[in-house]
Amino acid sequence: MKLNQIADNAGSRKKRMRIGRGIGSGMGKTGGRGGKGQTARTGVRIKGFEGGQMPLHRRLPKRGFRNTPFALKLNEVNLGKVQAAIDAGKIDVKAAIDVEAMVKAGLMRRAHDGVKLLGNGEFKAKAQFSVWRASKSAIDAIEKAGGSVTILAPAAEAEEAEPKGKNKRKAREAAKAE
Repeated sequence: MKLNQIADNAGSRKKRMRIGRGIGSGMGKTGGRGGKGQTARTGVRIKGFEGGQMPLHRRLPKRGFRNTPFALKLNEVNLGKVQAAIDAGKIDVKAAIDVEAMVKAGLMRRAHDGVKLLGNGEFKAKAQFSVWRASKSAIDAIEKAGGSVTILAPAAEAEEAEPKGKNKRKAREAAKAE
């Protein structure tokens, strides 16, 4: 094979259509915008406009919330990658393996809010981990190898036995009926 024989896959580099360049191009005159009116002009912003009728996105009720500004940004690290770093001598097994050790070993670029250990890959080293979260399979694999996992995340508060909202009312009514 020579440099002059190298070619890209057929159809992978398609030239863009130049619109408004005469009737012979098939994209002349109106340039794919139909007839006259608002949509034929530039600066059109009528997505979701329904001709004055109350638009669907305003007819439907608002529900739920997004936790985006308060959500924790955790790095996900598989045990296979940690084992590869241990084998390469980038992580010291004698010391506790935490976020700083993983960043130093190059398993992640920056610490963010912490690490979640995932159980993909083989893990053979006996090591102590100190992480924000860990999956059940990761904890099982580490404990099987003779290591331990310390979870830094605060434990989830136990749910109260008393129901809330409409369930509370239903429970009260059921208690009265008995």
